[in-house]
Amino acid sequence: MNAKLDLKKRVIELLSANPEKRFKARDIAVWMTENYPEAAAAKMQKSGFIENQAQLLNQIVAEIGSNRPQWQKQLPQLRTTDGVRPRLFYWTEKSEAEEVADIESGRNLFVEFGAPAEHAAEPTATVVEKKVVRRSEHDLYPMLIEFMESEHNVRGQRIDEKKSSNKYGSGGNKWLFPDVVGMENLTDGLHPEVVTAIRESRDTRIRLWSFEVKLLINRSNARETYFQAVSNSSWANFGYLVAANFEGAETMKELRILYAMHGIGLIRLDEENPPESQVLVPARERPDLEWAMCSRLAVENKDFQQFMTKVRQFFQTGDM
Repeated sequence: MNAKLDLKKRVIELLSANPEKRFKARDIAVWMTENYPEAAAAKMQKSGFIENQAQLLNQIVAEIGSNRPQWQKQLPQLRTTDGVRPRLFYWTEKSEAEEVADIESGRNLFVEFGAPAEHAAEPTATVVEKKVVRRSEHDLYPMLIEFMESEHNVRGQRIDEKKSSNKYGSGGNKWLFPDVVGMENLTDGLHPEVVTAIRESRDTRIRLWSFEVKLLINRSNARETYFQAVSNSSWANFGYLVAANFEGAETMKELRILYAMHGIGLIRLDEENPPESQVLVPARERPDLEWAMCSRLAVENKDFQQFMTKVRQFFQTGDM
């Protein structure tokens, strides 16, 4: 048996034999050491600092991570999930546009592998298949609302664009309405006298948020979805593009470039545990609300009109 543990070759071997199935870097490392024990032993001996199996696995995981960007430039079939920890590796022959189409249509039920003993002193290669149920975009809205309220004190509300009047005809409301809006009480927890002083001074007591939600963002739809968020968040103090999955380092690079120009933030939504979702890039605050656009949205959509009613009631009573 070849005494060299060729990481790139082994990664391709495992992933290409299991297309669309997703593995953590540690799962790949465990598989390598158990399927190529002589090469793994030779790597441990040659290193001079690796003393046991756990350290060997940690080293292989680190090397997979450091080599990943270069491998992906060479191998377009090698994909990873970005903006999520741990990162998942998988192999696919689909184009990125086809991936988006599949996931939005509900056809993309994938299988994730996990090693239950990965934290043990001597982890095994035993893996358990975990079928990840593909949710619809609508399933993500309550998760986002839960995260924003629990972690950022933002009271969210769903905006259903189907409730719009569409009086401007087909396409007249395209990219006009966000999926979710939010309201943040800046006086929460302040002394009543301070709240009264703020009210009398007409200083800012509220910030409004806007969220555009997607199941998957990759290089094929990154710019389109970002500019959709730019368009339908123009009225708010904060605008966010939210996704359950950001895939590819180039995707995040492109989104960060767009952020520098437009200030729309990024949130990765944790489907399994919404409070553990992450603000990957904080949105840049707009100091003033665009009330004229709020008025148009309220005229066009009943959900947004109800949201504006809540805003008015807050200004009148201080209650959300």
